[in-house]
Amino acid sequence: MNNRTVIVTGGSRGYGAGIAEAFIKAGASVWITGRNEQVLNATAQRIGAHAFVADVADGAAWDRLMETVMKETGRLDVLVNNAGEGVKIGPVSALQDAHLVQSIASNLTGAMLGCARAAGIMQRQGSGLIVNIGSACSKHAWPGWSVYSAAKAGLLMFSKCLLTELRPHGIRVTSVLPSWGQTDFTDAAGLPPRDADILSRCISPADLGHVLVGLAEAPAHLVTEELTLWPMVQPMTQL
Repeated sequence: MNNRTVIVTGGSRGYGAGIAEAFIKAGASVWITGRNEQVLNATAQRIGAHAFVADVADGAAWDRLMETVMKETGRLDVLVNNAGEGVKIGPVSALQDAHLVQSIASNLTGAMLGCARAAGIMQRQGSGLIVNIGSACSKHAWPGWSVYSAAKAGLLMFSKCLLTELRPHGIRVTSVLPSWGQTDFTDAAGLPPRDADILSRCISPADLGHVLVGLAEAPAHLVTEELTLWPMVQPMTQL
């Protein structure tokens, strides 16, 4: 990954921070985005990334980010659309309109906006990798997860179609669908915490970072269309 440029959205914490750090350790120049400037800057300083405050659902913010990255490096090799949030997990009848709108914006629209801009840059280069971080929820149904799952299912199909568009230009598109993880997702979504022993055996940010660097370093003539990650500790009855 030496001399490669990588953008990781939602890089302030959790999976995003782990992914960014893994790419940095592999030799890449990494830009991370987030909405909380203080947390974002602290993470960037800790792992050696470039920080860029942005809401992924804001197209103008994407334009500024791409302009800055291209001015600094002249290329974009990997875009990791990791930003997303549970917003509010629960029966759809109990959700407010704002919950639905925000979930779609954070988990689907933001990634689409980024892909639209990265596609043009990568087509001109004749190379690149886009990784869209989805969720096992995009293919499995659980009560209370309808809106979040719908957004992630939309992202999965968007990614599949995008691959058919971009592969003639030498650009790879991969969907990565993790399940239980060592992140603050459950807390942010208002869900009860997992047992500490179980949590320690879930997917860690470093685990996911290792997987993504491997995808990026795979031969350029090969593409992983879709990859689902399950922690061994997750009960099979829930798969």
